[in-house]
Amino acid sequence: MGLLSSKNPKAKQAQILLLGLDYAGKSTLLYKLKLAKDIVTIPTVGFNVETLEWEKSLSLTVWDVGGQTRMRSVWGYYCEHTDGLVYVVDSTDKQRLEDSRREFEHILKNEHIKNVPVVLLANKQDVPGALTAEDITRMFKVKKLCCNRNWYVQPCCAITGEGLTEGLRKVTEFVKSHMKSRDTLSLFKQN
Repeated sequence: MGLLSSKNPKAKQAQILLLGLDYAGKSTLLYKLKLAKDIVTIPTVGFNVETLEWEKSLSLTVWDVGGQTRMRSVWGYYCEHTDGLVYVVDSTDKQRLEDSRREFEHILKNEHIKNVPVVLLANKQDVPGALTAEDITRMFKVKKLCCNRNWYVQPCCAITGEGLTEGLRKVTEFVKSHMKSRDTLSLFKQN
């Protein structure tokens, strides 16, 4: 995976919100990125918080919030001060795909993240019959819902790690750009 292990005190801190329905693979992929090895996870009750030292200039604090029905009602509380949204979709769970799409659309309406970049991870690509990233893009109406922000859909497999580095690289690229434009806007407001 290649995460940097040394902490840089000058690195900018970015808050990343990691959401998706329960059993989508959020915690599995978070710990695959963090530890570069497989660990057994159980559905998250509450949240996990991990810092990923991805680049020397940027440190990502990832909030992995549980995806059970009762937890989805509090997702909005985690949106404040968020610099990027990573939404994980179980590409094989066709029965709950509409629920996932609806939750994705709902969280995008939150005022605190109206312009933050979005990366959708089309997880479980190792399973036969998994929907492609293009299928997820179309079904989730990403082009329409994210027309006012940077977005990307990355196929991946949390268990093997395939596609995770590319997804995280895209998140980092988008977040850096978002933070830079936010800082510039803040400077204009001060003057």
